[in-house]
Order: sequence, then structure tokens, then C-alpha cells
Amino acid sequence: MSGAFAAGPGSRALLTGYFLGLGMIMAVWGARMPAVQEAAHLGTGGLALVLLAAAVGMVAGLQIGGRCTRPARLPALLTAGSISLAGCLVLLGQSESLSTLLTAAVAFGLAHGVLDVAANTAAVRCQNAMGRPIMSGLHAAYSLGALAGAALAATTAHTPHSILFTTTGVLLACAAVAAVQATRSLSGTDHHSTARDGADSHEERPLLPSPGRLWLLAALAAASLLGEGAAADWAVVHLHALGAPTAASALAFALYSAAMAAGRLTGDRLTAAFGAPTVVRAGAVLAAAGLTIGATGTSTPLALTGWALFGLGLSTTVPSLITAAGAGGARAVARVTATGYLGLLAGPALIGALASATTLSTALLLPAALAAAVAVLAHRALENTTP
Repeated sequence: MSGAFAAGPGSRALLTGYFLGLGMIMAVWGARMPAVQEAAHLGTGGLALVLLAAAVGMVAGLQIGGRCTRPARLPALLTAGSISLAGCLVLLGQSESLSTLLTAAVAFGLAHGVLDVAANTAAVRCQNAMGRPIMSGLHAAYSLGALAGAALAATTAHTPHSILFTTTGVLLACAAVAAVQATRSLSGTDHHSTARDGADSHEERPLLPSPGRLWLLAALAAASLLGEGAAADWAVVHLHALGAPTAASALAFALYSAAMAAGRLTGDRLTAAFGAPTVVRAGAVLAAAGLTIGATGTSTPLALTGWALFGLGLSTTVPSLITAAGAGGARAVARVTATGYLGLLAGPALIGALASATTLSTALLLPAALAAAVAVLAHRALENTTP
């Protein structure tokens, strides 16, 4: 039986690798989706079904991960989830019909969900053991991995997607296999769990979130990730609607992503200095103000600035919410993550419907208003949150 879990720089570096790989796989898949659609001769409806299948699989994977994740099982779930996700990317690259794509997409989403919960649960345990914030930096690794994956997809635009998916999947699966021995170090009993069983221990530990507070964390995650979905699907369209050139339009999401990565790279230091509630509240105010200015303005520079401020402001929100949920264990992490992803998936469609009824600029005030709501509720949701 393993002893108490003791994290160190090696554990953090290992988890950074998992978050990097996850971000890279998701970006490669998303960036080359048009090629997948063309290879399988799919229309818009067929591609929507594939994306829905992946979403359904991911929600199921989050629930399975929440139920199965225990300290002793974390290494196996991280390794199996990584290898499965990489293997499913290979299958997606080889699929040339709707039926095979649907099957591969469900499996891809399932592996993504399990790995997501396992990685975030391991990150919370590592952060608690180290006694200082590291979650924002790990999520920055995901953002950097996504940027690297998008760049890889762009530079190999003339390479068949099947070759790119296979090469990426095989390399990342090999990396997961190579890390098996190191990943075993992530098992062991949490220090606060050991203390909970000792009658004479007075070790300070995070308070377990009540059901009401857990649902508040989940709702704020959904509000934040709705904003992330809005940026991914509507930032470029917004700039194009303002009459910006193609290059400037494409820059909108790039600036948003770069600002979010920069914010996450500095988020741990800010959280350690000022506390998660204060950092999240200040960031949410910045996000709300930035997107409001960008959405209501009529110039390209103002819109680009608005999207950059929006990404910077939202950068620490989800890592902080997951940290707060982590005190309740893997199921709490799964609930907050699953609800958050519902916002990510539903948000772009909701904004599209609002834009059809009004204007896109008006519709983009929704994620700005939700960021303002996060600012108002941040202290209530994140009080007593400690690394």
C-alpha cells in the first residue's frame, strides 16, 4: 500500500506534460476538422452529428472519471486516458464514413473526459501537497499546447490529415508510455485525508464545498466557458462584421488566446499574493469591461483590444473554480467540469441565436454580462479556498 502523497517539481513537470499533450491533441483535431469533413463527404449536418457524438462521449467520460478516480487509480487513469485519446485521434484520421467517425468521436470524447478529470484531480492533489498555487500554470500549459497544436496543423496544411493525426497520436502515446514509471508517483494518500482520520491532528485543510456552493462553482464555470466558446467561434466573425481585413480578423482569437495564456502563466503568483477570490473578481471585471468596450465599439483596434482583455480577465477563473471544487474530490471536479463544458458547447449556438434576433454586437454582451456575474459571486464561491 502506498504512503502519503508527496509532490515535488517532478510531479508538477509531469502534469505539465499531460496538460500540454491534451491541449495539443484537441487543437490538432479542431484545426483539421474541415479535412475530416471533406474526407468523409459530410455536409454541415453530418459534421454537427460528429461533434455532438464527441460532446456526448466527453460528458459520459467526465462522469465515469469522477466515479472511478481515486488516489491509487490516478496513474492508471492518466496513462490509459492519454493512450486512448491519442489512439482515438489516429482512428479519427483513418475514418472515411459517418458511421466510423461517429464511433471514433464517441470514444475520443470518452477518453477526453476521463483524462480531463484525472489530470485536474491530480493537479489539485499536487497543489495541496506543495502548499502553493500551481493550477493556473498547468492550465497555461494546456493553452500553450493548444497554440502549438494549431501551429503544427497550420504548418502541415498540405499534409493529409490522416498522416498528421497518426503521427501526433503515436508520438503522444509513446510519451505516455515512457512516463508510466514517473506517473506512478502520483498515487498515495492525500495529507489532508490522513489528517482527517487522526483524532489529534489539527492540520489546516480546505473546507469541503456544500452542495449549494458546488453548484455555484459549476454555474460560474459554465458562465466562464461560455465566454471561451464565444471567443473561439465568434471573435473572428465579429471582426469580419466590422469590416476588418482577413488577417486582422484572424488575429482576434490569436490575441485572445495569447492573453489567456499570459494570464495563466502569472495567475499562480497573483493568487498566492492576493487570494483566489480577489484575483478572479478583478479578472472578471476586466473581462466584462473589455468585451463590452470591444463589442460596442466600431473600430478594429478597439475590438481586438476588447478580445485580448476578455482572454486576460478570464484566464484564472476556471483553474480557481476547479481548485475550489477539488476539496470535494474527483466527483466534485467532474461535476464542475461537466457543467462548465455544457456552457462551452451551448454558448456559441446561443450567441448565434441572439445575433439572429438582434445583432452580433448585442449578442456578445451576454458573455460580458456573465463575466460581470462571475465578478459579483466570486467571493461567495471561492471563500476559504486554499492550495
